[in-house]
Amino acid sequence: MTNPFDRPDTDYLVLVNDRRQHSLWPSAVDVPAGWTVAFGPAGRPDCLEFTATAWAEPPPAGPCPVEHRTARPAPAPPDASGPQDAARHGSSRRRDSIMTASTPTVSAPPPTMTGHPLFGSLMDLQKDTLGTYLKALRDHGDVVRFTVGPPGMRAEFYGVFSADGAQQVLASSAQTFSKENRFLGELRQSFGNGLLTSMGDEYLRQRRMLQSLFTPRQVNEYGSEITQETGSLVERWRTAPDATVDVAEEMTGHTLRTISRILFGRKNDVDAMVPTVQRNFPLINAYAVKRAFAPVNLSRKVPTPGNLRAAKAHRELYEVCDEIISARRAEDSSGSTGRNDMLSLLARAHDDDGNPISAEETRNQVLVFLVTGHESTATTLGLTLHLLARHPEVQARAHREVDSVLSGREPVAEDLEKLPYLTRVLKETLRLYPAAPAQGRIATEDVRVGSYTIPAGADVVVSSGVVQRRPDIWEDPEAFDPDRFLPEHEAARPRYAWFPFGGGPRACIGQHLAMLNATLTLSVLLKNYSFTAVDTDIPLNTGITLRPTGQVRCRLTPRT
Repeated sequence: MTNPFDRPDTDYLVLVNDRRQHSLWPSAVDVPAGWTVAFGPAGRPDCLEFTATAWAEPPPAGPCPVEHRTARPAPAPPDASGPQDAARHGSSRRRDSIMTASTPTVSAPPPTMTGHPLFGSLMDLQKDTLGTYLKALRDHGDVVRFTVGPPGMRAEFYGVFSADGAQQVLASSAQTFSKENRFLGELRQSFGNGLLTSMGDEYLRQRRMLQSLFTPRQVNEYGSEITQETGSLVERWRTAPDATVDVAEEMTGHTLRTISRILFGRKNDVDAMVPTVQRNFPLINAYAVKRAFAPVNLSRKVPTPGNLRAAKAHRELYEVCDEIISARRAEDSSGSTGRNDMLSLLARAHDDDGNPISAEETRNQVLVFLVTGHESTATTLGLTLHLLARHPEVQARAHREVDSVLSGREPVAEDLEKLPYLTRVLKETLRLYPAAPAQGRIATEDVRVGSYTIPAGADVVVSSGVVQRRPDIWEDPEAFDPDRFLPEHEAARPRYAWFPFGGGPRACIGQHLAMLNATLTLSVLLKNYSFTAVDTDIPLNTGITLRPTGQVRCRLTPRT
């Protein structure tokens, strides 16, 4: 079949398969089967209307596999309209309205968020980032310009708050939005040029080299490490004072030990790394975030008190990590170990040209895995326990599923698919509290997002924390309801209605590990305890990840 996408005198084609992986043949676009779809040939202000036809596989060459209906002016896209009537969870909201790829010939700059006359939105964002973004969506719509800082040092960025916009920035037009922004540069200086911070061909090289470490088969081998570490936590909780624990603090320590065990394997390496990270990571985290958002920064080499403290923290973290890596590489070179922990796999890794990974790059990857692997999962687990403690009916249902599946035994990786309700509980927590609620990019050229143009060089923020609370996608979006993620409800929503792990070519490589870790940990804890909330108002703050700023205490009741 020829591709009419590049021919100005031919209408576009739309194909839709039964897995909702939708495409312009052969270019990508999301269009659910059964929707009325409008596409316009190049150079015309009107468009042709089609009804999408479902296909299990791309059809053979032949006539356009759509029903040609009428020619008419292109309607507004769904995101430009107000909230629509919907049944529970939007399951009946498979919109019969028009989704269009045709756009007006002229687009305006996005509206600007109202802020302080001198400081713009600076203080609002510092006080409540997510709340400010949600207000911007309510007041101004899907794409909003923010100004930050006093005159003379004022910066600006553009917030993108729609599912379609998020898909464009992260996936379908990812080549137009670079991740190389100021925040990424600070992270690179703090944690090296690993998978999180590398760019371009270097990122692709690293991703290909590391992909085998994160396949489901490889990740599932760490199931026993997760359950054993959680079993130790269960025993320690039996002596908790007043049978009360701060689940946020406990999960931070627990996930750090778990990811360190997966990375290093041996107890002595874990015992050396965990306290080093606990001492130094909060300081490095705060330092990187502060520099990323400060209007002006001195060089890190200037001996200010903050620079000196950060340098000392970096040295200590690097030295312990380098010692562990050096010892492991020596063992592997002598052939004395066939270990399967991630560090050993890294030490044996090679790039596409057969070159082994260097000691420095190994350290960079280890630090990235430590940072992203424990902080984000800790946030998810701590807030999941808090939500379960505040919703006893949901907790009771989760208990029943765990009891039915496990029948008193310890969970294994293969149980993941047998715990669908627990998975929905975690997905709903990630909807309300995505560990990375915003992702930054830079527009590399003038680009249209929705009805607005974002100029080249502009900072762009895509917020899963906002999109995942949109009332036109999620009914009663502030409520905690895991059944939003029943399969039929998920199928009715836009592809990027939920994207806590990012999307496109920079999507999180460790998503399966994160979900396995969270599900197995949660199943062990629910097998042994019931939880009652002590703290109900939980303030949150965004650094590298979303984190509670106070205690998140729960009272434990052992289950017999």
